[in-house]
Amino acid sequence: MSEERLAQARAWMRQDPDHETRDELAGIVTRAASGDETAIAELDDRFGSRLAFGTAGLRGELGAGSNRMNRVLVAQAAAGFAAYLRERTPDRAPVVVVGYDGRRNSRVFAADSAELFAGAGLRAILLPRLLPTPVLAFAVRHLGADAGVMVTASHNPPNDNGYKVYLGGPDGGSQIVSPADAEIAAHIQRIADAGDIGALPRSDAYETAGEDVVSAYVTATAAVSPAPPSASGMRWVYTAMHGVGWETFSRIVTAAGYPQPMVVSEQLSPDATFRTVSFPNPEEPGAMDLAFARARRVQADFILANDPDADRLAVAIPDASVEGGWRRLTGNEVGLLLGARAARAAEGAPDASLACSLVSSPGLGAIAAHHGLGFHETLTGFKWISRAPGMVFGFEEALGYLVNPDTVRDKDGISAAVAVLGLAAEARERDATIADLLTELGDRYGHFASGQVSVRVDDLAVISDVMLSLRTLPPTQIGGRAIASAEDLLQAAPGAPSGDVLRYRLADGSRVIVRPSGTEPKLKVYIDAKGDSAEGAASAVAELEAGVRALLGERS
Repeated sequence: MSEERLAQARAWMRQDPDHETRDELAGIVTRAASGDETAIAELDDRFGSRLAFGTAGLRGELGAGSNRMNRVLVAQAAAGFAAYLRERTPDRAPVVVVGYDGRRNSRVFAADSAELFAGAGLRAILLPRLLPTPVLAFAVRHLGADAGVMVTASHNPPNDNGYKVYLGGPDGGSQIVSPADAEIAAHIQRIADAGDIGALPRSDAYETAGEDVVSAYVTATAAVSPAPPSASGMRWVYTAMHGVGWETFSRIVTAAGYPQPMVVSEQLSPDATFRTVSFPNPEEPGAMDLAFARARRVQADFILANDPDADRLAVAIPDASVEGGWRRLTGNEVGLLLGARAARAAEGAPDASLACSLVSSPGLGAIAAHHGLGFHETLTGFKWISRAPGMVFGFEEALGYLVNPDTVRDKDGISAAVAVLGLAAEARERDATIADLLTELGDRYGHFASGQVSVRVDDLAVISDVMLSLRTLPPTQIGGRAIASAEDLLQAAPGAPSGDVLRYRLADGSRVIVRPSGTEPKLKVYIDAKGDSAEGAASAVAELEAGVRALLGERS
């Protein structure tokens, strides 16, 4: 065990204000100093690197050390971000809004941040209680703030937390992008190098926002789609997935005039342990089982589910062809339904456009073309989608939708839910269902289907090796379909999206995109096909999925 690593850990303990993580680390240090190999490896994991501050801010497992989320790391991040904001607006005190969700330590991290922002001379405004991420994103714009911080790990595992950063002013309340991320990270590193967060100035002179901010979000979001008379009698189920969405969403449902849902009571209130799900993400197998059971009992028309911080939305409908009689719609299906809704409303508006990430369904481009709107494909993440010129709607296949860009410049699972309620109510006027809307969508714009193949690895080098193999020995076909063109986005033209992404366009019009996951040790492959029918498109996707698995098997 190196003395340098032990000294690093002891220095961390001396500045840690949290007795829980301080005691946790003291035990590991004691065991490591006595030669315990497990403890030595644990210290190397906790201090061998640092949670990187990137375009999504910070996110990681709770615990002591520079490679964990804790009060020391958050203090360094807050002080560094404050220095960046002072540099960005040198002629006045910057305004920053801080929000937090119901995860472990979210309230503590938010209060620490507010105190440090105030101590650094900023005007800091703490939201009044735990609230959804979209309320924080809204507050940045509503209050004319220079920045916002949301303490959340969204749908990550229960023992994670995170620090999500937004910029106001010319950035319009969007998440940070390069070069701001690197500039903020440099300020944070300077604070970390100084070595003692106890020396950072703090102040309790921060403000606590009034309920008027939440009420303004409720009013603006209810206006996304006020209920028509046909909404009366709708039977639907809602789950908050143990998160913070319900209180705010319930108020909006009432304000918009929709009937209240039948709720999944076991998942309705914030619960940092997420006790009924192994992974609090509506996309994960089993996460919506309680909602499906509730919907079967009450014979619901559809299900709406938010993730824990309510920035994502899942929709499920009855489907007799699947086991259990219910299926969750893909993010692409919901995205195209909402995209068509936005396109109809924006038709004829000058410079209006639709936007999605480059791994989301190309069907959105077909919708934009049909209605004479612009269309933008961006890199993955709403930090890029939200910046598309003229955007009236944006989405990504991972259940993220932006339906009201004038008020929230980020994905918002609550406003998206209101828009879906409006679609369901309008369909009900003519005795149609959400399933009917999907059929009509295909008939009007073309039948698009999508699929995904994910390969989880223990060694990240495997992903690098596969990407290198695909670049140096490019495939000529996938699933028996010839590759018509291949694009390497590492070599993208100036102004085009660039990243570690390979995009193959096949001779039959299908598309396959390969990229490493940005948040998990996975290689992800996205497959899109268009057919003369929904069945034909789905069949093409299934064949391509088999072809992709065979190709990756050869290269790994």
